[in-house]
Amino acid sequence: MSTDRLYRSASELREAVLALTRRLRRQRPQHYLTPSQMQILGDVERSGGSSAPVDLAALQGVRIQSLTSNLNALETEGYVTRSPDPGDRRRLLIRITGSGTELVAADRRQRDSWLAQAMESELSQLERDVLHLAAPILWKLAQRQEPGSPVDHTAGSGET
Repeated sequence: MSTDRLYRSASELREAVLALTRRLRRQRPQHYLTPSQMQILGDVERSGGSSAPVDLAALQGVRIQSLTSNLNALETEGYVTRSPDPGDRRRLLIRITGSGTELVAADRRQRDSWLAQAMESELSQLERDVLHLAAPILWKLAQRQEPGSPVDHTAGSGET
């Protein structure tokens, strides 16, 4: 593949992925949490139910200080708790609560339902099969590590 064709293909893929991401965001259940707050809940849930603020910041590509107001709001609403790490009392852990887990699950169910219905009504079986094959390839691109960046061991997408 020529360099020009590769760049055009990359641009088309980027635009399509962003458009689908925006569309999926509009399918979220009606609640008052911001996308950043839902991102935090999803990241904590994907990490097994607890995560350190430093790890959350690294996942989101922000500084810990940028998470503070969102963590405060999530804690106030009862979606997360903060407690000392039993292995290192100097370190805090953010834990998702039952209501936080329920909110993340409802959010995912609604968006998955919309996507499944859209795939069923808009795509041929062959197109659905191609997307099924493409998903692991897209994961491979999403998990590519940049030189010098911390290793991301999460299986998540960054979305909830």
